[in-house]
Amino acid sequence: MSVKHSIRIFFIFIIALVYTGSLTAQEKAYPKNGEGITLFLKRFNRTGGTYQKEFIELNKGKLGKNNTLRMGVKYTLPPLASAPQKKNYQPLFGKSLASYKVTSSDLKGACFYLVSGHGGPDPGAIGKMGSHELHEDEYAYDIMLRLARNLLTRGAKVYIIIQDAKDGIRDQQFLNNSKRETCMGSPIPLSQVSRLDQRCAKINSLSRKDKETYKRAIFIHVDSRSRHQRTDVFFYHKPKDQASKRLAKTMKSTFSRKYNRHQPGRGFSGTVDDRNLYVLRHTTPTSVFVELGNIQNQYDQQRIILSNNRQALANWLCEGFVTDYNYYRK
Repeated sequence: MSVKHSIRIFFIFIIALVYTGSLTAQEKAYPKNGEGITLFLKRFNRTGGTYQKEFIELNKGKLGKNNTLRMGVKYTLPPLASAPQKKNYQPLFGKSLASYKVTSSDLKGACFYLVSGHGGPDPGAIGKMGSHELHEDEYAYDIMLRLARNLLTRGAKVYIIIQDAKDGIRDQQFLNNSKRETCMGSPIPLSQVSRLDQRCAKINSLSRKDKETYKRAIFIHVDSRSRHQRTDVFFYHKPKDQASKRLAKTMKSTFSRKYNRHQPGRGFSGTVDDRNLYVLRHTTPTSVFVELGNIQNQYDQQRIILSNNRQALANWLCEGFVTDYNYYRK
């Protein structure tokens, strides 16, 4: 065998290895009952003919007659393309709010990673109001989107880690539950540890590439306690982490000040504590974990079902970040 021929075989072998490696790195998922290729791909933020053609090519031999999906078969998803984004445009906010204006430079040079709790196969805590169910993941997601938009209008870089391609920012009191949420396009695992690890890994991966020196992550949840127990907003920080503790205390001070202004005499009993939570321990950027109220309590429920209240929560969280950023820049 000639040297030239040997080199050619070597390069073909290397190319085959690269191609095989790229396939094994791709995401895989099972279809739901009644889903065709279009709906299946849309669930993972992959829309359009290009994705469909690539999907069919990747899954030859697994598809049914006329390219139907078979239940119980795990299909390979085509890689999620980095679609060019319009300037000052975020489709996750919904059609009416997708476009936004940067109105200040308060957060220019700051980078945020926003995570709403649970999502996908896990709705989180479920409260009841009359005949309606209140799902934690839907309300946390709506508040998270509102916070993201606020941060963007102040000049920040923002990553929305948990995403739903359809919902957008909603003003209804009762938000319909779905299982569409993904971790930036990747299916959310059912296993709790896998789910938490996935979002932490995503944040850490992005953070390694981001050049901003001020990076903050927030995990937004709604608590579940006895329906008779009314609570305020609780803030948790990473143990023995001064930057995380300062951020949590800044958030709490902001909320206390806002309640004193808008509801004088009410008082604010929210607290700041350290907690050995998985996401706080495994996230590289300084982070804070927020519980916005008791989803079982009729008074706390008003805090999340009214869209004006959800917007107020997002506004105050944003102001807390602005204050923390100003302290950092001193």
